[in-house]
Amino acid sequence: MTKKPTIVNLNDLLGIEDDQIKETEDNTGIKEVELSQLVPFKNHPFKLYEGDRLDDMVESIKEHGIILPLIVRPTEHGKYEILSGHNRANAGKIAGLIKAPVVIKEDLTNEEAMLIVTETNLIQRAFSELNHSEKARILTERHNAIKEQGKRMDLINEVENLCKADDLAENSDVGKVCPQGRTRDIVADKYDLSPRMVTYYLRIDTLTNELKERLDNDEIPFMAGVDLSFLQQVEQDIVEDILETYGFKITLKKSNALKEVSQKKGLDYEKIYDIVSGKFFDKPKKPKNFKFTAKFKKKLSKYFDKNQSQTEIESIIEQALETYFSQDREVDNEIEM
Repeated sequence: MTKKPTIVNLNDLLGIEDDQIKETEDNTGIKEVELSQLVPFKNHPFKLYEGDRLDDMVESIKEHGIILPLIVRPTEHGKYEILSGHNRANAGKIAGLIKAPVVIKEDLTNEEAMLIVTETNLIQRAFSELNHSEKARILTERHNAIKEQGKRMDLINEVENLCKADDLAENSDVGKVCPQGRTRDIVADKYDLSPRMVTYYLRIDTLTNELKERLDNDEIPFMAGVDLSFLQQVEQDIVEDILETYGFKITLKKSNALKEVSQKKGLDYEKIYDIVSGKFFDKPKKPKNFKFTAKFKKKLSKYFDKNQSQTEIESIIEQALETYFSQDREVDNEIEM
């Protein structure tokens, strides 16, 4: 039987008294807000829990409440956008809760908000649990953060300190960040991946949402998804439209052809259809070489003398054919007149 993770009271970890949660007016502290005031992060790239995992969270919240605060930021409409805690908010509503503890983050850029979304999801779930599009989003955000350094890496450390505790399950697939090396190599070491695989995932993150969903559902092979990422967005949209309309399947052979033709600036709807349908790969039938049968050659021999040369025989046949077909053309012309 799988052991459920121990629920940790984050207030104890941060040295915050329980009565401070409701009374604090400090936007950097922990306070309670109504679940009805929370809205999901725009274009949230992670799927909500379902099945047993959701049921377990609902039962845990019914018994203990929401222990780990959500991380949110204020919106222009007086509500709070969830950066971390979409599953807790969803399970809390199902459990019948009215309010939830939150940490409010002010003055975040959209890029910093997305970084919190990806990092907190990774902290709460092992990297291996994520689907392809979720891994791609996390690796892209981490890659960008390392390139920019400074404030964004400080934000990662802050999120890790806020959300992670010794009693919470660690990500078994996560290694240590190497202190030197190129950005891609640092990310690769962090997630125990090869640098090449990191490059693949950075490409996957540029796919349209529809193609990412097909990749996650195993409708598109992983490396085919990498090939499709080289297509312009309008070309990817056409691929999706054709897949949806006709039910064709993408194979590595097809994706490679799409990539090659796209790079030559030769993709349009008709060409994409030909490739995705497989018509592009149909080989034209070669015309059969004209040959005289042995029986026909024997019949010809009675018309020529054995002493006549090959050239002379071919000339006689050519003249005979020209006369024959010229007579046919004259008859056709008379009929038309």
